Amino acid sequence: MIINKQVIGELRKEYGDAFYLLDSEQYRNNFIELRDTFRKIYPNFNIAYSYKTNYTPKFCKIVNELGGYAEVVSEMELEIALRVGVEPKRIIWNGPIKNAQKLEEFLVAGGTDNIDSVEEIEVVKGIAERHPDKVLNLGIRCNYDVQDDVLSRFGFDVDSEDFKQVLEFVTTTRNVHFINFQCHFAKRQIEYWPARANGMVELIDRLGIIPERIDIGGGLFGKMADSLKAQFKNEIPDYQAYADAAATVFAEYFKNKEMKPELLIEPGSAVVGDCMRFVGTVKTIKCVRGKWMATVLGSQKNISMTGINPPMEVIAMGGEQKEYENLDFVGFTCIEGDVLYNNYNGKLAHEDSIVISNCGSYSLVMKPPFILPNFPVLDICGEGVEVIKRGEVFDDLFHTFTF
Repeated sequence: MIINKQVIGELRKEYGDAFYLLDSEQYRNNFIELRDTFRKIYPNFNIAYSYKTNYTPKFCKIVNELGGYAEVVSEMELEIALRVGVEPKRIIWNGPIKNAQKLEEFLVAGGTDNIDSVEEIEVVKGIAERHPDKVLNLGIRCNYDVQDDVLSRFGFDVDSEDFKQVLEFVTTTRNVHFINFQCHFAKRQIEYWPARANGMVELIDRLGIIPERIDIGGGLFGKMADSLKAQFKNEIPDYQAYADAAATVFAEYFKNKEMKPELLIEPGSAVVGDCMRFVGTVKTIKCVRGKWMATVLGSQKNISMTGINPPMEVIAMGGEQKEYENLDFVGFTCIEGDVLYNNYNGKLAHEDSIVISNCGSYSLVMKPPFILPNFPVLDICGEGVEVIKRGEVFDDLFHTFTF
């Protein structure tokens, strides 16, 4: 993807002074590289892409084209998967709360539900009773200690009576197919991944049950610029490090076993993090009590990064640039903390563009309708410009209100 003064100038004329650039080629490459890295160690492996991280339909379509699963956590995300053509059998529904009616439709159609609570057991029992002729694909979300100092709120404590209850239900109900164990842990650091994998292996070994699939969740760092890596205390693992830490555990455990279940992970940031850029425009430059600030059409809410300086490039657009020291790029909102980049040193002019990279993760999906509607999303990987999402307008946000 080439980004320069000419490209940005042409895009500005058509789409305005702020927009996202989606990199579909990079996304496809990331998905294949991550998948194949794990498969070299444990061949029966696949990816269930985390829709919540970035549910842009084009990304979701690419996952489906490449044979991956859709991992969703709400009826909204389920609808996205269905609309982009994902078959229910390729959709995995996680999450602590599920719409009962949509869940029933989903299970009857062949989707997989990972049960998260005893209350959900009762809902699913009712569905099984109402559809005795349908086989329901059910899994269990498992919770155990991986020594990450986080008490996760997701899944069943594998040493609890509730876990015994859900296990009995999914393994003894006539029209239930117990399809997988699943877990989710928050921290991305590599040192917790062997414990995640070993915990699942120990559970399987203890129970003497090998499901069709084993899903060890998401929580992986993605690719990022060196300038961004340097701001983290710990080393940022690559795909190979995660595969060595987790896939090796399963390859060793199932080495001499006839059954080798499908191993899944649920990455989001690891595949999409470096696949979007945000382009904003400098609208004002001023000095307040000795501090230089450049206000940008764009916001911290557009990049979903706080406390760090994102990878950023200034594109000179023809104005007379001046040299600045310790200048902060700030957003269009009326929040003092809306800072996109701290202490920039370099040249800058009014109407220059800033291009912020590594903002594909939790940016577009978490931008609130605050102060301004969101900006367009464009893909310029091909010969022309593909409008992935048009810029939002007033009626997009306010048609549900009564004036």
